[in-house]
Amino acid sequence: MKQFKIHFSKNSKIYYGISIGIMIFGLIFNIAFGAKLSIEFRGGTQLKYSYTDTSGKVNQAGVEQVVKDTVNRESSVVLNNNVKNSAGATASNKITVELSGTEAITVDAQQKLAKNLNTKFPNCTFKLDESSSINPTMGINFLIKCIVAVAITIVLLVLYVAMRFKKIGGFAAGLMAIVALIHDLIMVYFTFVIFRLPIDDNFIAVVLLILGYSLNDTIIVFDRVRENRRELPAKTPIGDLVDLSINQTLTRSIYTAFCTVLVIACLLVVSVHFQLDSVITLSLPMMIGVVSGCYSSVCIAGPLYVAWTQHAEKKGKGEHDTKAPAAAEE
Repeated sequence: MKQFKIHFSKNSKIYYGISIGIMIFGLIFNIAFGAKLSIEFRGGTQLKYSYTDTSGKVNQAGVEQVVKDTVNRESSVVLNNNVKNSAGATASNKITVELSGTEAITVDAQQKLAKNLNTKFPNCTFKLDESSSINPTMGINFLIKCIVAVAITIVLLVLYVAMRFKKIGGFAAGLMAIVALIHDLIMVYFTFVIFRLPIDDNFIAVVLLILGYSLNDTIIVFDRVRENRRELPAKTPIGDLVDLSINQTLTRSIYTAFCTVLVIACLLVVSVHFQLDSVITLSLPMMIGVVSGCYSSVCIAGPLYVAWTQHAEKKGKGEHDTKAPAAAEE
């Protein structure tokens, strides 16, 4: 494999700037438009209808108005036209209606809503396919459990990295690996925000998947650093040592990420073709998360580890220089 000679440590400010720039953009977007929490986390009712449309007049605003007039509650409506089944044939059009709040919608109200939709759009036939309600308290509890699961995963990963790389500064290696993981989690979150994807259980699934993928990539880099530490002279600067290690693993990291993204991209194309929303909200953030995981392992974790080690060495040398004159005076 081709071995690059890129000075990652010397160019670290460029990589930090790229990540910070993307985060600032995502933060501004988040403040301006907010994040879409699914009813799984905020509670509410979700209704799914299928309908035949011979007029082509069914639209989101019209459906929202019918929902408001029928149940007197604000709603979020998503229309999916020409949803195809697994055989590729056109099945029907779909409407997903989400109602926030603590009150569950009754069966009579659901039937009345379908009736009013038929009245509003006389050339269509609406049919209720699925109805589900989640209490807000249950949604919050579910969100807290998900956050706890992610936090426990991160703690265990830190301990694992710290123990495995004890000889090259396990704590520093583990800390920088976690910084890279947090970087990737932020990127995944902003992907959901910017593409207006609902934050649901798919978000937690993507987060856990990216945690594993990104850490694996970072461990490979640190593993090579540990091997080179044994083979190279002891006085080799830490920056040169880490840069050499990253360059030795860079081709492998790029090929692995490219193949993974390629597979996920195929999944994304198929899901877009068949309008499988749940698969789209899983594959798109995962694809970006894999790219971010590869980037952070190479451009963030390594240079940060160098900066931390150099700072520790400088601090240790300063303390030694301070103690030496004091000992001489005694």
